[in-house]
Amino acid sequence: MDKNIKIEGKSLPGMPWEERPEGCKSVLWRYSANPVIPRDLLPDSNSIFNSAVVPFGDGYAGVFRCDDTNRRMTLHAGFSKDGINWNINEETIRFECDNKEIGEWVYGYDPRVCFIEDRYYVTWCNGYHGPTIGIAWTKDFKTFHQLENAFLPYNRNGVMFPRKINGKFAMLSRPSDTGHTAFGDIFYSESPDLEYWGHHRHVMAPAPFEDSAWQCMKIGAGPVPIETSEGWLLFYHGVLHSCNGYVYSFGSALLDKDQPWKAIARSGPYLISPQKDYECMAARILSPDLHSDISMRSSNSRRGQISCKFFTHQPSVPSTAACQNREPGAFYNNYDTQTDNVAACLGTLYRSRRTIRNKNHGLRKSFRRNDQFRNDQSGGGLPERNDVSHPVQCNGIGYQCL
Repeated sequence: MDKNIKIEGKSLPGMPWEERPEGCKSVLWRYSANPVIPRDLLPDSNSIFNSAVVPFGDGYAGVFRCDDTNRRMTLHAGFSKDGINWNINEETIRFECDNKEIGEWVYGYDPRVCFIEDRYYVTWCNGYHGPTIGIAWTKDFKTFHQLENAFLPYNRNGVMFPRKINGKFAMLSRPSDTGHTAFGDIFYSESPDLEYWGHHRHVMAPAPFEDSAWQCMKIGAGPVPIETSEGWLLFYHGVLHSCNGYVYSFGSALLDKDQPWKAIARSGPYLISPQKDYECMAARILSPDLHSDISMRSSNSRRGQISCKFFTHQPSVPSTAACQNREPGAFYNNYDTQTDNVAACLGTLYRSRRTIRNKNHGLRKSFRRNDQFRNDQSGGGLPERNDVSHPVQCNGIGYQCL
């Protein structure tokens, strides 16, 4: 792997930024003024969260999940000059659709926005006999044209890639169920026309509890993947089913550039988990993050979901960062909006290859290793760690924007 990885996309020199707090040693740090958008910004909003924000005009635009005081899940467009101060439309988005059956609104949540060629595509969890992936496009964030749903129910976390891959539209998703889904793997699908989707491929499964517990129950794609010279940088959420309910954290992975269903590497430790009061008291609040939709659920509440702004570590040198002295098992992702440099260090990472099922726990686990794999057919417990995964050591990687 090249130590000078380049981001193959436009820089965002005006992106909001706050320096690392003194004494902070975390890979990411929180904005000191979180939450940026209060839950009751709209007259009838119970909560506003799960932002999908992109550069637009001389500022930013986005699609936001706003639950009203009837607790109905709706989508609203919003605009901002600086990415911090937001005006969110009080009226919900009214999608224009040629098919009355598909265009009938039931509910919608967890949107993503992706610019491809000459327009912005919106994907969201759309209610159609259960949750599935809705698709629409817009050029002005005022008129939205709804297309066919991508998949049959049940599916969530539909995230499109920011360009066609091998001439086709590409999307990540997570097949689910009608409830809160106590399982979930990430899959890849592609389409020639945004109507017929196929070439479905498995990308990643939850990790074994003993290796990375924060992502042992289910995982799902977060924001639009970032293209680099070494592959697609994906931020994804993982869930731990604790005694207090579901705990949402997020990590990152690197997917093959031409075959994104092949995971090259993924983080062991989480990058962010619920720790602050506003993250752990079931308040639903939002702060837009221009690169990622960062979603977590509180360890003290099954539905305490939040989104907040986080910043990544600036590299200490102009273009690359040496990582030989980093602790194994860590994934370091560093972004400097002032110099448009990104640096990352991969410690011990788990690579996916083969899926097994543990009969006691019912958890699906997918890992790639370089030694022989022993599949425990007895169902008497989890395979030993050395039988499940083989650590991959990387001395260091530096990212530099074009």
